[in-house]
Amino acid sequence: MIEQDTIKLLRECDAGVKMGIASIDDVLEHVDSDAFHKKLSDCKKEHDQLQCEIQQLLGKYKDEGKDPNPIAKGMSWVKTNMKLGMDDSNATVADLMTDGCNMGVKSLNRYLNQYKAADEVSKDITKRLINLEEKLAIDIRQYL
Repeated sequence: MIEQDTIKLLRECDAGVKMGIASIDDVLEHVDSDAFHKKLSDCKKEHDQLQCEIQQLLGKYKDEGKDPNPIAKGMSWVKTNMKLGMDDSNATVADLMTDGCNMGVKSLNRYLNQYKAADEVSKDITKRLINLEEKLAIDIRQYL
């Protein structure tokens, strides 16, 4: 049970971190504030580091991880491009990123509650990813 919950939790973190990286990549070129661009770039680096940790742990379990849900990813891409097509501003980017962070935090907390038997290392990674998303949402409020 512990191993199964651990693998399932790590898979969800893997999908979440990949979604976060893709979302940042989708909006970075639209940011015209150097400070805002740096916040997003730094957050992306932290996501990349977490992804490496997640992949290492999944490798121990001989699991390849999980990609984000293609429908969710596609809907996110469409929403991002439609909103930015109408208003290509820092405020729009901040709004999109805040929504994404909030969805990530909500989902990751749900998985943390769902996979209670996961090992502490995996729970810690999940909590670090949640904190990263929460911090970004707070840090970019000034651009809303």
